[in-house]
Amino acid sequence: MTFDIHESQRPGAETVVLSAGLGGAAGYWTPQLAALKARYRVIAYDQAGTGRLRSNQLPMSYSIADMADQVVEVLDATKTDTCHFVGHALGGLAGVDLALRHPGRVRSLTIVNGWATADAHTRRCFEIRVALLKGAGPEAYVRAQPIFLYPATWLAANAARMVGEDAHALSGFQGTNNLLRRIEALLAFDATPHLAALRLPILLAAARDDVLVPCTQSEQLATLLADATLHVAPWGGHGMNVTVPEAFNTLLLEFLSRHPVASEAGSRPR
Repeated sequence: MTFDIHESQRPGAETVVLSAGLGGAAGYWTPQLAALKARYRVIAYDQAGTGRLRSNQLPMSYSIADMADQVVEVLDATKTDTCHFVGHALGGLAGVDLALRHPGRVRSLTIVNGWATADAHTRRCFEIRVALLKGAGPEAYVRAQPIFLYPATWLAANAARMVGEDAHALSGFQGTNNLLRRIEALLAFDATPHLAALRLPILLAAARDDVLVPCTQSEQLATLLADATLHVAPWGGHGMNVTVPEAFNTLLLEFLSRHPVASEAGSRPR
């Protein structure tokens, strides 16, 4: 497994675990690191089959539960008893499964542009992306990816940045097999029957202009959870933590500060 630990200067700092979406790499959370590590011990990790682990081939049966099991391995390896878990899209699904099966390991859960089960629109988007990957190859897939992640106006204003991001994404491409296995896993996931069992503070952060996952998915999640705080931003797209990082960081830090770990000793290195 591969993870990065960003230690806080604050003694006994609680731990925040960051879990990326379909891209899977720890680097996705770069816009959050400075703000978080001023107060928290931060762990960002590469999901199996992505980033620095992309040479590992995922099996046909790969699932969201497998992704949650990897988080348990990261927690154990970093001697982290309890954490605040922050997941973007697919990463949020892993957080839901983790909290359901290992409730003692998660103090709070933040889900960014997530869902309980993918709706028809999100499924259509992934079907198009899969068809593009299979029919035109990784380069075309990578070139199209920002359209699903970012607002059109932001893309237009950051054209040069997108050229660099495309090159970086292609050089670190997780591989067609791994990407297909991960898409299959997220489309097969359905937490709807189990959400009432979640008894922890949950922040649902969504963007009204997300073209991949409609914000109505987060709104529906809020009605099914016992202790959910819903925030729908007017703009920011699917990758809102990248496009509006200051606003997102403020929202996240305010939520985390309201839900401290009861015993800080459980979240610091042993």
